[in-house]
Amino acid sequence: MPIAEVDVKQVGQRAAAASEPFRKLLEQIHRVIIGQEQLLHRMLVALLSRGHVLIEGVPGLAKTMAVASLAKGINTRFQRLQFTPDLLPADLIGTLIYRQSDGAFVVQKGPIFANMILADEINRAPAKVQSALLEAMQERQVTIGKETFRLDEPFQVLATQNPIEQEGTYPLPEAQVDRFMLKLIVGYPSKQDERRILDRMAFTAPDLTVDAVLTPAELQTARDVVDDVYIDDKIKDYIVEIIHATREPAAHKLPISEWIQYGASPRATLALTVGAKATAFLAGRGYVTPQDVKTIAPDVLRHRVIVTYEAEAEEKTSEDIVKAVLDHIAVP
Repeated sequence: MPIAEVDVKQVGQRAAAASEPFRKLLEQIHRVIIGQEQLLHRMLVALLSRGHVLIEGVPGLAKTMAVASLAKGINTRFQRLQFTPDLLPADLIGTLIYRQSDGAFVVQKGPIFANMILADEINRAPAKVQSALLEAMQERQVTIGKETFRLDEPFQVLATQNPIEQEGTYPLPEAQVDRFMLKLIVGYPSKQDERRILDRMAFTAPDLTVDAVLTPAELQTARDVVDDVYIDDKIKDYIVEIIHATREPAAHKLPISEWIQYGASPRATLALTVGAKATAFLAGRGYVTPQDVKTIAPDVLRHRVIVTYEAEAEEKTSEDIVKAVLDHIAVP
């Protein structure tokens, strides 16, 4: 048997074992969250990939509860930040405090120094606060005065925003949105799920208990396995073809050039690759399939493909463009 086959089989066995705590984590989250399978799966993909998540949906769809339940299921520090128009960067990252006893300035660390950050309604905060958060996300460090502090691992930001109420908001610029690995759109539950929500939650004090079943050490072990998941050269080429087709569709004989203002960045290529490996890991496999790529691609690309005015006039969205690309590019 070739060495590569042996390695893939070994990685598959490690993936099956290392992904078990994540199945337990999902069971715990489902004690509180009914349905929303795709949302929860993608949050785990991002967690395994060291990526951040932007969650968009109308009020009342349990976005905040889903993030809080995920954080409770991991034995780490969790911090919820309610973003408001009067928030200051110092409220987020911390500041220098004058100590009168010896006349020195000491660092007072802010709530960003946690492991799991829920940035609730991120588009309600002004640009300076958004920039402070996004810098911490990208650099994984914070500078207060003259000192720079590394943020502890795991460090993940899960931000929410409401798409329907734009008055008094500060929309995230495209360049900053690109720093989120995934953008997830949360829809309404099905009729069956809504009935289950009613049966479980229609009480004055519903049980919202989630036990911590995943440790940071287990998470790091899982990330090590994700790094070892095998991805064939043909699938790597497939990923590059998808990304390239969002930039130069005409070169791929795709008649959508007039809809695309900017295509996906190289950051999307990396996110799509690692996300596909994490998807394979959660399925207990040691290798990536083309379907893993297609599964995660819409969430990686929907906020990275910028449409033109012509596309908006024809009511074409970035999701329509991504679907057209995925349907057109030949699967290896």
